[in-house]
Amino acid sequence: MRNTGSADPQSSRANTPSQMPTSSSKYYHPYFSPAEIQYLSEKQRGKQTATQEEKVRQNACTFLETIGARIGFPRRTIATAEVLYHRFHLFFPRKDFQYHDVALAALYVSTKEHDTLKKPRELLAASYAIRYPDRAAKSKNPGGEIDLDTMDQTVVESDRQRLLAIERLILETICFNFTARMAFPYVIKIGKERRANKKVIKLAWRIAIDCYRTILPLLYPPHTLAIGSLYVASLLLSFEQPQVSDYDENGNVSPAVLAQQFSTPSKWKDTYRLQLGDVDDFAHTMLDLFVQFSQNPSANTSPSTPSSPSPNLPARDRHNLQALQPQSPYKSDQLIRMKIALREHEDALNGHRREQKLLSSDPSALYNNDKIGQNEGTVRFLFFPPDNKGNMA
Repeated sequence: MRNTGSADPQSSRANTPSQMPTSSSKYYHPYFSPAEIQYLSEKQRGKQTATQEEKVRQNACTFLETIGARIGFPRRTIATAEVLYHRFHLFFPRKDFQYHDVALAALYVSTKEHDTLKKPRELLAASYAIRYPDRAAKSKNPGGEIDLDTMDQTVVESDRQRLLAIERLILETICFNFTARMAFPYVIKIGKERRANKKVIKLAWRIAIDCYRTILPLLYPPHTLAIGSLYVASLLLSFEQPQVSDYDENGNVSPAVLAQQFSTPSKWKDTYRLQLGDVDDFAHTMLDLFVQFSQNPSANTSPSTPSSPSPNLPARDRHNLQALQPQSPYKSDQLIRMKIALREHEDALNGHRREQKLLSSDPSALYNNDKIGQNEGTVRFLFFPPDNKGNMA
C-alpha cells in the first residue's frame, strides 16, 4: 500500500525552483585576441605539441580542399569550413575527435551558410573516395566516387549520425550565426584602391586563400586579411628582386612601393581602421606557413590559380590529396631572410607589434563553453558579445 503520509524529500527537492533547469545565454565572439587563441589552443591541445597540432590542422585543411575540388564547391564554402574547423577546436579537445569527422561537419555547416547545400551522404561519398583510395580506384563512377550502396550500411549510417552530432556542436560554437564575410572581395577592391597591378592582386588572392589554413580569420576581420594578403604579395614580388620603376604604363604602383606603403604609418591605416601591428602579425604568420611548406614539400598550400578549383580533376590526380597545390616557388632561406628584414624594420619603427594581453585570468570563462552540446535548461544564443561590464553591447 502506498504511503501518503509524508513526502519523499528527494522528490520534494527535485521540484524546488533551485533544482529546475536554469536559463543561460551564450554570446557569439567573431574574433579572439592572440592571448585567448593561445590559451584556448593549449587547453584543447592536451598532450599534443604545437607542431603536432599544426600538422593535424593542415591535414584537415587539405582534406577540405580536396573534397571541395571534387564536389566543385566555391572558394567561400571551403574557406568558411576551414574557419569553422579552427573555431571548433577552441572549444573541444582534439583528442576526442577525428579531424576528418570535424572537417566534414564543418563543411556541411558551411554549405548551409553559403547556400551550396549537399546532403550528408553526398559529402560522405566524396570523403570516402579520399579516405579509401583503393576502393575509389575500383569505382565505376567517372569521378571516382564510391557508391554508398556497396559499403557496409551500418558504417555509413554511423558516420552520418556522427556528422550530424558534430554539426550541432559547431552550430553552438557560432551561436547559430550564419553570417560569413570573406576576404576575397576586399582583396580586389582594396587592391584597386591602392593601385596594385594585376600580378600583385592575383598573388594576394592566393595568399588570402592560404590564410584560411591558419587561425588568422579568428583574429582579424576580412578587410585586414585582404590588406595583409596584398602586403605579403608585394613583399614576395619585390624582396631581393631587381629594382623597377615605381609606376608602370597603366599608372599602377610597383610591388616595392606598395610594400613600403603598407609597412609605414600613414593615413591609410586610419582609413581602413586597423593597426600596423596587425598587418605585421599577418605577414609573419603567413611567412611561417610558407617556410613550413617550403621545407616540407609533401604538405601543400593553395590551388595553383586564384579561382575556385575545377570539380573535374585529371584522372592521374583523382585520388591524390596533394593534387590541388603546386610546389612552393619560394625557398625557405629566402623567406627567413624576409622575416628578419621585417623584424628589423619593425624595430626601426619602435615596434608596431600587437600587444598580447589577457582580457581575463581565464579567457575560456568568457565563452561559457563547458556545457556546449548538453541539454540543460534554456539557452539563448546571441549574435554579439557582452561588453566589459557583462551587459549586452
